[in-house]
Amino acid sequence: CFFRIPFKIGQPKKQIVSKTVERDFEREYDKLQKLEDQTKKLHKDMKKSTEADLAMSKSAVKISADLLSNPLCEQDTAFQEFMTALDTAMRRMDAFNQEKVNQIQKTVIDPLKKYSSVFPSLNMAVKRREQALQDYKRLQSKVEKYEEKEKTGPMMVKLHQAREELRPVREDFEAKNKQLLDEMPKFYQSRIDYFQPSFEALIRAQVVYFTEMHKIFGELTEQIDQPGLTDEQRERENEAKLNELRALSIVADD
Repeated sequence: CFFRIPFKIGQPKKQIVSKTVERDFEREYDKLQKLEDQTKKLHKDMKKSTEADLAMSKSAVKISADLLSNPLCEQDTAFQEFMTALDTAMRRMDAFNQEKVNQIQKTVIDPLKKYSSVFPSLNMAVKRREQALQDYKRLQSKVEKYEEKEKTGPMMVKLHQAREELRPVREDFEAKNKQLLDEMPKFYQSRIDYFQPSFEALIRAQVVYFTEMHKIFGELTEQIDQPGLTDEQRERENEAKLNELRALSIVADD
């Protein structure tokens, strides 16, 4: 039984793509791969940041509500007024925080997600270009092999067929290669115009939020602050009261 050895196709002798073009291509694609990684990381970090912001303000509201329902509030009117002021401030903070997070979601997180969704198509275009390059190399090598053989009638027919097969493949690769070399730098440069409005919106949202926080906590300080006492004096008062508690027999060490 005889087996026909398949026609082995190696690398073509003719240089398909110049080193300069290949280096330019790799440089531009590498920049886009890094941009994709950075965009995904920023999207993930922004989501984590807003989730932490919401958790913080919700926890603050929970704490102030727990303090307001403390039995002490029923016995001490002044303390109840303080806790009511704190609870109101925490709820206002939570409302502004939710508004800030919603704004960041619409102007920063969603655009980041949409931008990231473009990269799979780009990566697929690069894969198609690589496949076209491999087809080009395979057929170019095939043409070269026929060109090296004796110029018999049947061999010339095969050479003609191989060249005809090569032509559309070469044109396809050259078109894909040119398109990517033209458009990859444009895509990379577009990141500035795309993200600048998002980052400006992020700054504005933070400025509005912290301006409101300054106002809310300034008002709260006026409501609950005891005039004439420094932080050191308050600390000494608290320590004195704690010492009184420690002196009670029920908490004394055995």
